[in-house]
Amino acid sequence: MPNTYQHFKIFKPYGCLSQFKQEKMKNKSLLGDFYDFPENTMAIGRLDHDSEGLLLLTTDGMTSYNVRNKSIEKEYYVQVDGVITQEAISQLQKGVEITVSGKKYATLPCKAFAFNEEPELPPRGKNIRHPRHGPTSWVSITICEGKKRQVRKMTAAVGFPTLRLVRVRIGDIYIDSLTPGEVASIPSINDAIN
Repeated sequence: MPNTYQHFKIFKPYGCLSQFKQEKMKNKSLLGDFYDFPENTMAIGRLDHDSEGLLLLTTDGMTSYNVRNKSIEKEYYVQVDGVITQEAISQLQKGVEITVSGKKYATLPCKAFAFNEEPELPPRGKNIRHPRHGPTSWVSITICEGKKRQVRKMTAAVGFPTLRLVRVRIGDIYIDSLTPGEVASIPSINDAIN
């Protein structure tokens, strides 16, 4: 019997919720606003309301389980407040202490480096802030964990709060040239994460 599961990637825009059903009293854009997904499509993991970038979707529950329960690299491009120092980069690489569900948590060592120039990304649609409020810088952070708002907590822990967060890669699946709200069908997710 042929595999009839379908898989997608979307550039989740800023301000969109990583879900299909509207919560009470919230009038936010949802994933289904951007594409006519097949029935039973589910998002694999989440990006919070303020975060953007690569989100994988599938009609296969086992694929969703595999992506969320393995140590799969997730790479983020992060704009931070201030010019990030090499000391802060080193701290991120070694792991920092954050709070998860009210308890202290030490993040695992990760990959991190500062960009010399701003990475090529589509505009966010809503201004981050006016340049007169001081300089910003960009860093790449690659983690294998997925605690709630982890990357934002990590940059804050080293003194450089996150202003913009864009996920660009999960395993070997990249955002490529997708623009915010754009969806692409992909042949397989499991092959690209194993």
